[in-house]
Amino acid sequence: MIGQNEDARQQVAFGRWLLTQRDRGDWVDGIAEAASADRTFPREGNPEAVRAQLCKQQADGDAFAALDDAESDWIAA
Repeated sequence: MIGQNEDARQQVAFGRWLLTQRDRGDWVDGIAEAASADRTFPREGNPEAVRAQLCKQQADGDAFAALDDAESDWIAA
């Protein structure tokens, strides 16, 4: 049986969720801001698609750490 949280995650793509995470007051702000300014950002993408985009953009290690935090929050939501 699929839980309610898993249903919600399936309905909201990680990329789209990340775009709503600006002004959180933590590291995720930076990647959410950058994502909103990036016309090629995978809005309907999963966490791996977003990681691939960060690699393509040659993001630093802090961006990947923030993405890990964001993914954990997305899973917990």
